[in-house]
Amino acid sequence: MTSSIAEKIANIRQELPAGVRLIAVTKGVSVDAMGEAYAAGVRDFGESQIQEAAVKQARLLDLPDINWHLIGHLQSNKVKKALEIFQWIHSCDSLSLAQRLNRVASELSLKPQVCLQVKILPDPNKYGWTIPELLADLPGLDRCDMLQIRGLMTILPLGLSEAESLTVFERTRTLSLQIQEQNCSNLKMQELSMGMSGDYHLAVRAGATMVRVGHVIFGDRSP
Repeated sequence: MTSSIAEKIANIRQELPAGVRLIAVTKGVSVDAMGEAYAAGVRDFGESQIQEAAVKQARLLDLPDINWHLIGHLQSNKVKKALEIFQWIHSCDSLSLAQRLNRVASELSLKPQVCLQVKILPDPNKYGWTIPELLADLPGLDRCDMLQIRGLMTILPLGLSEAESLTVFERTRTLSLQIQEQNCSNLKMQELSMGMSGDYHLAVRAGATMVRVGHVIFGDRSP
């Protein structure tokens, strides 16, 4: 018998320690399925594409307490729209993007919550800072005073073993602690957004505070 969305969410929550936020990744997921997740207690939804998220938000206006998380790559020419519809941006992946987000947020009188996307291992298919790049950019990020920089986000390269995956998550946590030691007034390293359907249990072991889970809840996405 196939488990319902509510049952799948309940099973995942049993595996998450108290305080770990479940973000339901809903790219390609119908608003009906999202409504089922909402009824099961989910309030955090992660989208990769701004246009798709805007359409869904327009159809879910009766659910005003949803927190919308942008987890896909953000192009600089879409910053304004992203700030208008997302409370969280997990995919801030460069100083130039952070500075643009800061300027537009100031124009809109918004203070978005932001995670900094990092690449712990080299990966040409992923965006984000390397560790040395991020450490070098901390002073510039600290001046982005309209951004509530809350922590780090990472996405694993494909093909890692469980041990390698755990090591990447642990190194992300170590980097977060290293940034905290710099005493940057505007960088509050409270959140670790890491772990997806296939590896969230490892991310939790390493200290994740937010996991981004789609397939395990909703099954295969629509084309």
